[in-house]
Amino acid sequence: MKIILKKDVQGLGYKDDVLTVKDGYGRNYLLPQGFAVLATEHALKQLNEELKQRAHKLAKIKAEAEDKATKFEGVSLTIPVKVSESGTTYGSVGPAQIAGELVKLGFQVEPKNVELKPVKELGNHVAVLRLHKEVAIEIPFNVVADAAKEEDAPAEEAPKAEEAPTMEEEIEEYIESKTEEPAEE
Repeated sequence: MKIILKKDVQGLGYKDDVLTVKDGYGRNYLLPQGFAVLATEHALKQLNEELKQRAHKLAKIKAEAEDKATKFEGVSLTIPVKVSESGTTYGSVGPAQIAGELVKLGFQVEPKNVELKPVKELGNHVAVLRLHKEVAIEIPFNVVADAAKEEDAPAEEAPKAEEAPTMEEEIEEYIESKTEEPAEE
């Protein structure tokens, strides 16, 4: 029996393959499950037309991806990360950070399109940006220590904490306000 696969079937073939299978396998499993259709003359013509249209669409999508890839030429990123005194990074740089930096530069990039193992070291690294299954570009980036030190932040917040009244002071003010109100009458 000659069939056309409508879906990938493990151990048999991929979508749109034209195969010859045993009659019982095709009639009792592939056709009722919707995995295949009979390879009639009409079905084969229809398949050829679909493949031509799909090839045209895929070529257009690939050409657009290649045009996009030229816009990324010369792009280099600098990603600041928090670093301990010993030089180890807190956390890691991943696809989300790379995509975020590219978005800041005006590119539309999804984190799922960035291929990168988490980077936990300072220095120069390379991420792969996949625009199409056949079009991928390398984006160089430099992981540097964040200029803002963690020690500076608590020093700025300390005066604000002193200005705010303590719980005991608030309670005393509340008691005084309650005791003063009857006196005013």
